[in-house]
Amino acid sequence: MSDAAVKPRPLDGVRVLDLTSVVMGPMATRIMGDLGAEVIKVEPAEGDFMRSFVPKRSEGMSGFTLNLNRNKRSIVLDLKSEAGKQAMLDLAVTCDVFVTNMRAAAIDRLGLSYEAIRAVAPSIVYVSANGFGSDGPYAAKAAYDDVIQAASGLASMFGWMGDEPAYMPSIIADKVTGLHIAYATMAALYRRAVTGEGDHVEVPMAEALAAFNLVEHLNGHTLIPKEEPFSYQRLLTKHRRPRRTLDGWVCVLPYTNKNYRDFFAIMGRPELAADPRFCDVNVRIDNVDELYAILDEMVRTKSTAEWMDLCDEYSIPGAPIVELEHIGDDPHFNAVGLLTTQTHPTEGTYQVVKDPVTFASSPSVVRRHAPKIGQHTQEVLAELGYSDEQIAAAAPD
Repeated sequence: MSDAAVKPRPLDGVRVLDLTSVVMGPMATRIMGDLGAEVIKVEPAEGDFMRSFVPKRSEGMSGFTLNLNRNKRSIVLDLKSEAGKQAMLDLAVTCDVFVTNMRAAAIDRLGLSYEAIRAVAPSIVYVSANGFGSDGPYAAKAAYDDVIQAASGLASMFGWMGDEPAYMPSIIADKVTGLHIAYATMAALYRRAVTGEGDHVEVPMAEALAAFNLVEHLNGHTLIPKEEPFSYQRLLTKHRRPRRTLDGWVCVLPYTNKNYRDFFAIMGRPELAADPRFCDVNVRIDNVDELYAILDEMVRTKSTAEWMDLCDEYSIPGAPIVELEHIGDDPHFNAVGLLTTQTHPTEGTYQVVKDPVTFASSPSVVRRHAPKIGQHTQEVLAELGYSDEQIAAAAPD
């Protein structure tokens, strides 16, 4: 093991019992694992749903699985049996955090509600991630990413520009909620360190994404009585898009007054900087369609490389349009090691997406490759003192 691997990590000593599936929960617990927590993933006999996706080299080991479940151990329990439920309770006693994204009715039927877990582990941080908050009328609804994009107002935002409602080509609700789960868990752990008290933390997808959407778009409606406009107008023009150059596509985004003075001077139109339509940020937003249409025409007169050189020279924000499939070839992402190559003991060579957060005190490392379904059942339950017979009774046939 390298020196980097043995340096203390932020969550060293924290033990997480992970009863989550699909993306938002596993992403959150993977972040905790990357930060040093010991994560025990509890799965059914067939494994987490994401294990079934293709491509994969062996059963249960999809591309999703390799990155979502690194730095975890996997155990398989029959939670519908008394022995399996008891094993969960016994594990909870040894853990600091319990995370689940099962719906409340399902977790109650299993006898693993917050009250049940708190009864055996009074200081535990119990995190419930669900589709809709438990206090609202939609609490029992099933929720996946598309449902939440619809319910949170995100899908409707495409209609503001004259398009039909649409979904982002990203499971953004899952990922935003996963980040909320991670930070909320760490906040609750800090509170416990100060007070000694556990907590029940609820992280609903719909509320997480709706609040995310409202950061900029609540705008004038923040005020009471409300004022117009509701949304952040700069984002609502069809001209807010990548701009065509002589040989490709770029983002060239003058933003400050100086940026616009420099940009218009570069293009031989310095008088536009004093134009009453474009002379400060508020009038630029009021006239954003005209402004961005002018940018479209101007940007297409030079090559992508020329624009990148000019943006660097004048500190104008800009970047070439990078294909996501080839992001690992970009000089910046390559230099920071966003994608690294690892060798899995059963799946062979694969790409690891590095956690973007870095700590000078403890470089991020893959301590454990993603496990096979139930790979650590025997090991983890034996650590509790279970006999072979007790382990057999708790695990599915």
